[in-house]
Parts: sequence; structure tokens; C-alpha cells
Amino acid sequence: MRFLATRLGARLARRLAVHRLDQWGFPYGSELSDTVAVIVAELAANAVTHGRVPGRDFELRLAILSCAHPGAAAARPATLRVEVADTRTEKRPPSPDALTLPPPDCETGRGLPLVAALADRWEIVERVPVGKTVRAELDL
Repeated sequence: MRFLATRLGARLARRLAVHRLDQWGFPYGSELSDTVAVIVAELAANAVTHGRVPGRDFELRLAILSCAHPGAAAARPATLRVEVADTRTEKRPPSPDALTLPPPDCETGRGLPLVAALADRWEIVERVPVGKTVRAELDL
């Protein structure tokens, strides 16, 4: 889904993500729904604040990945993947292993630590042709 790189676009992304989860059988107000709402809100806010390029949108993708591979030794649980992509290549967030908490009196900088605390894993990947995608995954 594509959204305008504005606060309204970020809010709409969060609301539509929760709606999609409800359609997939994860009801509003469930732990998963609330967790995804926070993750999408933080990643979309970062895309709008730090990844905005005038005239360009940001993208939200939600997917449920099945990890059952034929011949796999142990079945892994399914995974919910949340991806938010923007078109700004030069402003990259810190990688998961370089993430630090902001000073206590700082008013910003807590979005990615929240994502790191809520997601089972997250990463930053290149977006072709330009930009970056921040991907968070939750084991179901």
C-alpha cells in the first residue's frame, strides 16, 4: 500500500494495517494487532520524518510467511512481516546492532528501540531502485 509521506499518511497506514490484520483473523485489540499498530506507527513516522522526499510516497507491506519447508528438520512458526519503505537513500537509520537509546531528556529517538523491543527481529534492506526498507518480523 502506498501513502503520502505526511502525518496523515502515517496514521492511515497504521489504521489500514490493523484493519488488514482483522481481515486475516487477528482481531482489533488483540496483542498482535496492538503490537503491529505500534510498529507500523513508528516505522511510518520515521519514513515521513526522516525518509521523506518531496513528491514521493512511502510504502507499507504486510505479509504472512509460512516457514514450512519440505524436508525441513523442524517446523518454524509462521511469521508476520511488516515492511515500510521510503525513497531516501542517504538517511539510513542505525542498524539493529548499532541501535542505542537516546538520553532520558531527549524528546525523540525512541521509535526504533520500540520496534526492536516488540519485533522478534528487524533489519534494514536496500530498496531498488532507490531508498530503503525497514523490515520487522513477528513470529506467530
